[in-house]
Amino acid sequence: MSASAWAQAANQATYKVVDGNKVDAETMKGFRAWRSAACDRCHGANQEGMVGPSLIQSLKTLSRQEFAKLMAEGRPDKGMPNFATNPSVMNNLDQLYTYLKARSDGAIKQAKVEPLP
Repeated sequence: MSASAWAQAANQATYKVVDGNKVDAETMKGFRAWRSAACDRCHGANQEGMVGPSLIQSLKTLSRQEFAKLMAEGRPDKGMPNFATNPSVMNNLDQLYTYLKARSDGAIKQAKVEPLP
């Protein structure tokens, strides 16, 4: 696999969404990490932006690696805290990326999701 194909595959978020709001267990963990970190305070309840940018737009171009770095280091100059010492975020980075990517891709139609039966 070429380096560019590997990078593209690494940024593919695998999720299962039914009816726009029912998600697989791993994506549900991402939603729970989102809620526990209170990201909605800056990015809005629907991830469409407020003080912080729209994550629906940001996740269209932000790679998984860039996302992980951003979450660990933050952007203090822009008011984004780091989550390096927050286990509920750092232990669920892939799941959080997947949840937000599914929102950005339009697979999840609303911010609040529920687990698939």
